[in-house]
Amino acid sequence: MITCFIRYAIEPTKKADFETYARNWGQAIPRCGADLIGYFAPHEGSSTLAYGVYSLPSLAAYEDYRAKLAADPLGRENYDFAMQRKFIRREDRTFLRLASAPHGKP
Repeated sequence: MITCFIRYAIEPTKKADFETYARNWGQAIPRCGADLIGYFAPHEGSSTLAYGVYSLPSLAAYEDYRAKLAADPLGRENYDFAMQRKFIRREDRTFLRLASAPHGKP
């Protein structure tokens, strides 16, 4: 399993636009085959950092997921929304695998 961490630099005055974007991905991403952990908007501290996190079985599964997302009507609409509203300054992706498993019981 791999997990994609997307780090966004967003316009601080357009947090509401990012939250709309995040809610839309909350519908489209699972439908297209990824296990969405969540999208996270600024709350305290930085007003410009936001994150999206989801998991997939492999990089090959990621490629299939990206094709499905690009063909998904809500996915296309959400990409267009981000381009029109210009609330994302920068977007960086990194793929990580869980290294701490198995976890102990609390």
